Amino acid sequence: MFEFITDEEERGQVGIGTLIVFIAMVLVAAIAAGVLINTAGFLQSKSQETGQQSSKQVSDRLQEVATVGNVTGDEVDVVNVTVTQAPGAGEIDVHNATVTWIGPTGTYQLQANSSGTYDSLAAGLESDEYSYYPVKNAAGSDNVLNDPDDRLNLVFEVDTITGGTNLQEGDEVTVKINTMAGATTQIRFSVPESLDQKEAVEL
Repeated sequence: MFEFITDEEERGQVGIGTLIVFIAMVLVAAIAAGVLINTAGFLQSKSQETGQQSSKQVSDRLQEVATVGNVTGDEVDVVNVTVTQAPGAGEIDVHNATVTWIGPTGTYQLQANSSGTYDSLAAGLESDEYSYYPVKNAAGSDNVLNDPDDRLNLVFEVDTITGGTNLQEGDEVTVKINTMAGATTQIRFSVPESLDQKEAVEL
């Protein structure tokens, strides 16, 4: 005997097939949506991180307050640069900053000495070192500026840096200070044309 399939049965089979295709499409769409959401979240997180790093590179820098040279004879042998946080800057650890000294005798890369603050050193600095000591620090930290009122002195022994040559009258120097966040502060100063009978001069 022949078995006949009615129109209702055909419509039922077509309906089941359509339902299966629909469910498959929904699953694919859900998976795709999940991937897109995860990707969007990842990109947002990376963009925020990049934005924060870029902001720190601009804002987390030092600002010069004053630069003073100690005079011995007719030469400047020690330079003290008083610094504070630049407006909008976050916490700055001066010990982790790197310094480039550009003077009449050449360019020198410096790092902070590891023997303590300058006023507590038993011996002098090495040729590739600078030092520091706090002038005013609300938190009592020797090397971290974390308040707009904080002040800290960076100390440079000129002849130690240059290998025996101090700054002479009229010499010009550029000091570039790069903080751990990547922000750079550039300080330019020049020695007065006359150092006669002076013990210290503003640079």
